[in-house]
Amino acid sequence: MKKIVLSALLLATAVAFAQESKVSVSGTVDMYGTANFVDGAGTPGILIANPANANGFGLGSINTVFAYEGEKSGFVADLAFGPKADDANLAGAINQLYAYYNVSDKTTITAGQFNTFLGYEVISPAANFNYTVSYLFNAGPFSHTGVKLDYAASEDLSYMLAVTNSHAISSADGNVGGEMQFGAQVGYKGQYLNFIYGGVDGSGITDNMFVDYTGGFDLSDSLFLGINAAYSHSEDADAGYQGAALYLENTFSDSFALGLRPEFFQMNGASDATVTALTLAASSSLTDNLKVITELRMDSSEDGMIEAFAGEESVSALTIAAVYSF
Repeated sequence: MKKIVLSALLLATAVAFAQESKVSVSGTVDMYGTANFVDGAGTPGILIANPANANGFGLGSINTVFAYEGEKSGFVADLAFGPKADDANLAGAINQLYAYYNVSDKTTITAGQFNTFLGYEVISPAANFNYTVSYLFNAGPFSHTGVKLDYAASEDLSYMLAVTNSHAISSADGNVGGEMQFGAQVGYKGQYLNFIYGGVDGSGITDNMFVDYTGGFDLSDSLFLGINAAYSHSEDADAGYQGAALYLENTFSDSFALGLRPEFFQMNGASDATVTALTLAASSSLTDNLKVITELRMDSSEDGMIEAFAGEESVSALTIAAVYSF
């Protein structure tokens, strides 16, 4: 009986502390069923590293975010487990782990591991309209480990500078070769121009350049057009990529929306290879926390560029996913 009372007191104390100190807990859980219309297993865009393993019913990930917001500083501990998370995490179960300090109302310094500022799509499925991700997203980077400075010049204009490890070097492995990246961002009224220069994977090649534009426009009260265009190149490696994706999303009601994502992606090098993908998605909110995403995706490539289907020129797949947010 004493243990029960003590546990209740500890729980009450923890809850009171959480309320007083502005600690919050949020996250997502997702799972899916998928089938393609060709011989072989897999669906492009579900699992980053092993898309061939996305077959039949599968688990996505569980993502739990612990955040503390103080008067001048705070931290975020973002933990993710599961097949989708394992592909994107840099250090075990850690998706993000960083602390920040508000130097002023306009300036914030962040140190640790944080998700990339490049691209339209993110790791968490709750924040994306689509469930499968684009080739641009899979090209990376996913996260960075280092320091960044954000400056909000006004409500419309913002700047960011970052110094980080090469983005494909995990925090668990360590930056043995000392490769670094320098990043920058300019944001204006929801439009963002991003830039990264430096190493990538500890290979010794340090002239990798990434230029990325991410933004969007409200075409009407219900219709939104998102845009992502990116270019990457290394002269020393004679390699890179370029591509663009559009995100046309129409909201019909509070619980239903349709989206179309056409994408073009090209790998550059000794010989170029291209792939296109067209994804039609329906998002249905069953409750405030649970949504179901139904996708029909068609990938085409004459250069063997379709994820998990190097021998196919065309692959179509149907995916139904459930995403719960808390």
